[in-house]
Amino acid sequence: MAVTDAQNPLLAEHTCGSLLNKLQEIWDEVGESDEERDKMLLQIEQECLDVYKRKVEQADNSRAHLLQSLSDAKIELSSLLLALGENNFMEMPDKTSGTIKEQLESIAPILEQLWQQKEERIKEFSDVQLQIQKICAEITGDLNPEQAGTFAVDESDLSLKKLDEYQSQLQELQREKSERLHKVLEYVSTVHDLCAVLGMDFFSIATEVHPSLNESIGVHSKSISNGTLAKLVKTVSTLKEDKKQRLHKVMHLKSMLVKFFRCVHIFDFAEVEVERLDQQKASRMKEIALKKQDELEEIYACAHIEIDPEAVRGKILSLIESGNTEPAELLADMDKQIAAAKEEALSRKDILDKVEKWMSACEEESWLDDYNRDENRYNASRGAHLNLKRAEKARILVNKIPALVDTLVAKTRAWEEVHDMSFTYDGVPLLAMLDEYAMLRHEREEEKRRMRDQKRYHEQQSTEQESVFGSRPSPARPLGNKKVVGPRPNGTPNRRLSLNAHQNGSRSITKDGKRDNTRPVATLNYVSVSKEDAASHVSGTEPVPTSP
Repeated sequence: MAVTDAQNPLLAEHTCGSLLNKLQEIWDEVGESDEERDKMLLQIEQECLDVYKRKVEQADNSRAHLLQSLSDAKIELSSLLLALGENNFMEMPDKTSGTIKEQLESIAPILEQLWQQKEERIKEFSDVQLQIQKICAEITGDLNPEQAGTFAVDESDLSLKKLDEYQSQLQELQREKSERLHKVLEYVSTVHDLCAVLGMDFFSIATEVHPSLNESIGVHSKSISNGTLAKLVKTVSTLKEDKKQRLHKVMHLKSMLVKFFRCVHIFDFAEVEVERLDQQKASRMKEIALKKQDELEEIYACAHIEIDPEAVRGKILSLIESGNTEPAELLADMDKQIAAAKEEALSRKDILDKVEKWMSACEEESWLDDYNRDENRYNASRGAHLNLKRAEKARILVNKIPALVDTLVAKTRAWEEVHDMSFTYDGVPLLAMLDEYAMLRHEREEEKRRMRDQKRYHEQQSTEQESVFGSRPSPARPLGNKKVVGPRPNGTPNRRLSLNAHQNGSRSITKDGKRDNTRPVATLNYVSVSKEDAASHVSGTEPVPTSP
């Protein structure tokens, strides 16, 4: 290629002047006339001008295309910002700075970000609107699977304000759905009770109203439509009317039987039949009432509220057997009691949770006291490192007991002020339990302080004797004076005793909140004993010599 370029001077030179000079040489050699030369030069000049014009037109078209693209991008940017409600978008580029390509390059990532944000926002709108459509269909009863999800999101307004409006609408519909579900369950329960009293098939009646009211179907799958609620209201009304008519017939039958008492055989038969029906009715009522009483007792047991279940059950059975109370009124009264018990249990939940934490901390404190009394706790035995870790966690938990007790006292007093009654835990006033605990904890601290003072006094006397008589080996302590710490029985104490099984001293708490100073109780282990305190506890059992 280099040889070819050297042989052909036209390929070796690229400037217009060199080519023009070469053309002049060729013309001179050929002998072209000046007229032909001018004509040819004019033609070359015209061709060059045409080339420049084409290039200029191409550049102008390219600039116009870029400007149109920039304009479209800006319009699209404004449209996205308007749809998303982003009036103060922080990443907007300067509209006049830089070249056209630079402006396009600065807008492109922002457009991509906004498109991604738009897609996410459309998904959020779609999810919320789909839930709204589903709940509305449940309320109207128009659950057509072909129409589910057949809606279009309005992409012209995807602002957060609009999304909040849809979410508020969804929350309102969810609240209405919850209320409707509660009404449906109340009506179903009423139908169940009426069917039980009337001896009718609850399953067939419930499924006739709507198949989803079957007891085997979950609560959240039951129909809450307007039609279902209307049918339930009608069914309850029909059953109550049927019950009223049956009761009227029974009463009328009784009166007829009394009038025709001379017909002994018929009278005896009717009397036996009425008695059988009454017994069947009373038996069914007992079953329903005792089932509701079981639920009430379970609520009270979970809330640690002491009641006399045997007396209550006896009263219920006596009311049913006497026949002086309407079954519906008795069941309604028991439903009110259950609702009141649930409300009271809910108001006690916060305090009961903290009582559980307090009792757990006291159990850890008791274990820690036993652990600190063990003289072999630092030996390299199996499981010693686990006990050491547990002791560290127990000390942290024990240090939180005073604050937990203060919180319990404050919350209990606030509860008692609101409810105008004493807060009891399994029949024992909680404030009395906490007061007893605080007093015993104070006594335990005083006992620890006295033992530490006794130990220091003993060590001081030993030092003074050594300074007067010289160093001598200390005599062995008599075995009879040593305090033998035996192992405690395993197992968790009964919490219903209000922690008396873990308390030191001779006082306990009765159910009326008074202290019983005569009944001894087990040793209290509420204060953690450190290694030094454990040593002082053993040495503190020795007699203190008097000063010379």
